[in-house]
Amino acid sequence: MSSGRLGRDFYARDTLKVARELLGKRLVRVIDGERLSGLIVETEAYIGEEDRACHASRGRTPRTEVMYGPPGHAYIYFIYGMYHCLNVVTDGVGFPAAVLIRGIQPEESVEYMRRNRRFPPEGELTNGPGKLCQALAIDRSLNGLDLCQSDLLFIEETRAVDPGEIEVTPRIGIRTDEIAKRRPWRFLLGGKV
Repeated sequence: MSSGRLGRDFYARDTLKVARELLGKRLVRVIDGERLSGLIVETEAYIGEEDRACHASRGRTPRTEVMYGPPGHAYIYFIYGMYHCLNVVTDGVGFPAAVLIRGIQPEESVEYMRRNRRFPPEGELTNGPGKLCQALAIDRSLNGLDLCQSDLLFIEETRAVDPGEIEVTPRIGIRTDEIAKRRPWRFLLGGKV
């Protein structure tokens, strides 16, 4: 099921394009030689210090340092004292931008994922950023990992997604200003979430 891994050039572009074009790509996590994977079906973009919903809106901090680095790295953070979230750094060095991977459609090693999630109800295995990180055993130990070079976590090329399959909505759970709440920076592969 292996395809070509996405390279640095894919990530070193406009964040909204990357967020849209990540749909349908395959997120892969390798644990003890076993591949866990799923097709990316939901993403959200976070762009720069001016975006009040972006972690970089408070400037450069130890937590957000990865976002200011080279594109193609994993930015993983811990929220609500219980969930990890996976983002991929985009755009260029020095400009903090990333795409949150919000949902995947499981493909490989689904039973392994189900065990990691303590056997959730049907349809709730990887339909949220915290759920997919738990299913794929993604945590802060992988923060800063180079997705273009790592054998533990990476994203593979798959088929191209027809633009008509993509739904666009405002981001979810934004608690900052009205502008940040209304930005249509959430992308979904139609019928997959």
